[in-house]
Amino acid sequence: MEAATTLRTKVWDLPTRVFHWLLAACAVGLLVTGKMKGDALEWHARIGYCVGALLLFRLVWGFVGGRWSRFAAFAPSPARAWAYLRGAHADAPGHNPLGAFSVYALLLFFALQVASGLFSATKEDFAAPLSVLVSNDTVRFMTGYHKRVGQVVLIVLVSLHLIAVLYYLARGRNLVAAMVHGEQAGPGEPSRDDARSRWLAVALLSLCSLVMYCVVKLGG
Repeated sequence: MEAATTLRTKVWDLPTRVFHWLLAACAVGLLVTGKMKGDALEWHARIGYCVGALLLFRLVWGFVGGRWSRFAAFAPSPARAWAYLRGAHADAPGHNPLGAFSVYALLLFFALQVASGLFSATKEDFAAPLSVLVSNDTVRFMTGYHKRVGQVVLIVLVSLHLIAVLYYLARGRNLVAAMVHGEQAGPGEPSRDDARSRWLAVALLSLCSLVMYCVVKLGG
């Protein structure tokens, strides 16, 4: 019995953990620089480009990454989420059914925020690189979404995420620690996390950064 309770499974591979903390750091940087004026907007844009590269990486890693980082391991299911809310779904490695919806929502709205930011412009003579490729009406729409809709949605989603982390911590599940060392209590198939997969992640992130650079340069 004691061995069963102390058994731990490698769930989060290093690339997934690095992605998670880099995205968290970028989210803080975007919030701070988005409230400032002047040169801070240039840094806001640069951080946004970094988020774009990270999201492209996570999209690819969702198909080739470790066992529990793949999208197939936490496909969203309303039925499973409802069963989990009713307590009929036992905790298992990886994202629980509610966590799956949270991850997909965060990835989606971060992607929309990056996309809208690329076409936005402000009254402080700052224009995003792709704003020259579309009409003024499109720029106004993208700017309005970026500043008044997407930002609010992301703040709400991140706040709910943090509340969930605190809730599970109160129940004895330290999700923050799991995203640091990559392990969760209980049996399960471990994720691959060897040198080969890590170098693959480095190559993919480099490629995604190049793609994002090329996208930014489309505006001249």
